[in-house]
Amino acid sequence: MVTSMIITIFLFFLFSIHHHHHVTCTTTTTTATTQRFKQAPKFYNSPNCPSQPLDATCSDESVHVAMTLDVKYLRGSMAAILSVLQHSSCPENIIFHFVTAASKSKTSTVILNTTLTNSFPYLKFQIYPFDDSTVSGLISTSIRSALDCPLNYARSYMANLLPDCVRKIVYLDSDLILIDDIAKLAATRFTNDAVLAAPEYCNANFTNYFTPTFWSNPSLSMTFANRKACYFNTGVMVIDLEKWRIGGYTEEIQEWMELQKRMRIYELGSLPPFLLVFAGKIVPVDHRWNQHGLGGDNFRGLCRGLHPGPVSLMHWSGKGKPWVRLDAKRPCPLDALWDPYDLLETPFALET
Repeated sequence: MVTSMIITIFLFFLFSIHHHHHVTCTTTTTTATTQRFKQAPKFYNSPNCPSQPLDATCSDESVHVAMTLDVKYLRGSMAAILSVLQHSSCPENIIFHFVTAASKSKTSTVILNTTLTNSFPYLKFQIYPFDDSTVSGLISTSIRSALDCPLNYARSYMANLLPDCVRKIVYLDSDLILIDDIAKLAATRFTNDAVLAAPEYCNANFTNYFTPTFWSNPSLSMTFANRKACYFNTGVMVIDLEKWRIGGYTEEIQEWMELQKRMRIYELGSLPPFLLVFAGKIVPVDHRWNQHGLGGDNFRGLCRGLHPGPVSLMHWSGKGKPWVRLDAKRPCPLDALWDPYDLLETPFALET
């Protein structure tokens, strides 16, 4: 019995890190102070871009991008921002909404703010502190400590954190780059009552995301009755915040987390509550917008290639991050595609 339990937990562990990237809590401000980033070039709108009001925070003509900002993944975030701007036809119409952990020192927040301003002097952005205590009491210990970071759950609170006038966002993880215009993704049409849009992966074994306790309880397993529930990766999502607020989905996610505290219905951190609430109810997006899993094989260090088909976004979900492998001089072939977006100033860079 013990052996079978260990095997089950191992399989859950393998499956979760194969598919998902999470922000870890083990960060220090010293990491940020030792990292210096180059200034990115300024990117201009093409002539046919809609004009913006002086305060574009609430403009529906803006593309609103939301990301969590964390010292540990700052290098990845900087590359992601650069890739978004570089491939946008209307980069001046993009507004970034960065969520940081309120529990971090003020020094850490100042460093993050200064780093962004220095590298992207023209960037339109706001930083929102996320009160960790909002969610820390709801987090049940998962199979990987990295999954237990409160900032990892901030994506469930975007509707509360951002101004009410922001009606739709593109949520992005920090370990990805775009090679296409984000406005195309942001323009995803929402049908019926759908609140969320993302690439679906219906070939994944959906039952793996929940425990036998969940599936053996008819009142729980009936949650997915009459729903063609498929896995989706929460690292790339288009969210209709207006519908989210009306539907009270943050509270619904919290209710599932409270139940999890009582009876252990999943093992994988912040993903399962999203699946419980939204799987089978989302607008499917073309897979080109989340070529994920590029973090590679987590146990043998094997590199992964792209899925068949076109590519608009590459996502290094999984344990291996391209900047770590590049620094170690052990990159995977696709890491070379991330490298041009790396703004880190190396200590050996020649002064120009």
